[in-house]
Amino acid sequence: MKNRPKTTVILAMTADGKIADFQRNAARFGSNSDKNHLEKQISLVDGVIFGAGTLRAYGTTLTVKNSKLLAARKQENKPSQPINIVVSASGKIADNLRFFSQPVPHWLITTEEGAKNNSSNFEKVLTFSDLETGKINLVTAFKHLKEIGLNNLAILGGGELVASCLEQNLIDEFWLTICPYILGGKTAPTPVEGKGFLSKHSQKLELLSLEQIGQEIFLHYKVL
Repeated sequence: MKNRPKTTVILAMTADGKIADFQRNAARFGSNSDKNHLEKQISLVDGVIFGAGTLRAYGTTLTVKNSKLLAARKQENKPSQPINIVVSASGKIADNLRFFSQPVPHWLITTEEGAKNNSSNFEKVLTFSDLETGKINLVTAFKHLKEIGLNNLAILGGGELVASCLEQNLIDEFWLTICPYILGGKTAPTPVEGKGFLSKHSQKLELLSLEQIGQEIFLHYKVL
């Protein structure tokens, strides 16, 4: 048994592998089918986690509204909404985002320094500092989330957070929706940012399922 939650990355991207345009505007190219898919996956987890950049781009989170999904959560004795966890080393999150008025638990994972800058709108602030780098210690953070009962997590972006988690073996699966658009741009973000992997050290995946709905393709991978 792993001492961390089962973690699944859920992202929509263009046919050329971009999750936003070169100005990092919120990506809204997914169809209603993709939104329904995302809502279903969110309904299955105990917490959703995303970087501060993703929150700033969208200003909101996706809540579970489908009555059948809400009923399924209730039947499993889960709260109606998973905990929404923002990851930000700086802790600098604007207070006026609509996210804070949405009916979800708002948590922040940051550093000790970031905690001094955090918005009072977060109900819970968790600090996990790496003493050597000053960055967030994600391994310790995920271990703590498991210890307090968050057994399943969904990562909703952005690429830097996904890269950091992937480098530290904190990801189990990917759900990727391929949308029929081309954005281009060498600075446009992709699902996995960071410095990247050498080809001989590339992360291998196993395809679990593939489904086409309309013009979109839904890919489900297991991280090997």
